[in-house]
Amino acid sequence: MTTDLHPSINIVDDDPAVRDALSVLFELEGYQVETFSNGEDFLAHLRESVPSAILLDVHMPGRSGLEVMEELTARHIAAPVLIISGQGDIPMAVAAIKQGAHDFIEKPFDGTEVVNRIEKILANVNKTPDAGQSALANWSFPHAEALTPRERDVLLQITQGASNKEAGLHLAISPRTIEVHRARIMEKLKARNTADLVRIVLTGH
Repeated sequence: MTTDLHPSINIVDDDPAVRDALSVLFELEGYQVETFSNGEDFLAHLRESVPSAILLDVHMPGRSGLEVMEELTARHIAAPVLIISGQGDIPMAVAAIKQGAHDFIEKPFDGTEVVNRIEKILANVNKTPDAGQSALANWSFPHAEALTPRERDVLLQITQGASNKEAGLHLAISPRTIEVHRARIMEKLKARNTADLVRIVLTGH
């Protein structure tokens, strides 16, 4: 059984050099590491064990990272996912965020940054919700039910006046990911701009 002292991570990437380098880094930090070269093997393994976190390459032969994310959502796998994205794969990474991934990091990346990003995500996932988050869960406004838990987290930051950078720091995700969520929230709540969004949430119409 995984404990907080020994979190586990699954690394899914078709590049053996990336798998090996990240595996060494995470093992040095005390993680239990399992690596997979494709989505099929990873998904088969998930039937036996769910890790603390998942590092997933968005562009792989066979099942893409996006298709893997769709399967994780269908199986209600709660482990947080950090997407690895090449420059040309940004649209796929954004689509993965919409499927529930916590954040994405672009290649080329520094291995230490990946470890830090995962640690921040895990710390945020395990954090007790604050009073503001509890209040937001009880707010009633049109289309509130369409928002994902992560979108509600971001919305709370927006209504408290946080910038994308500030919201990203608080939620341990990148400002670009905040932008993706903000756009999705505005689309779902049919808000024309940020001021309109805050009005909808606070007034309920």
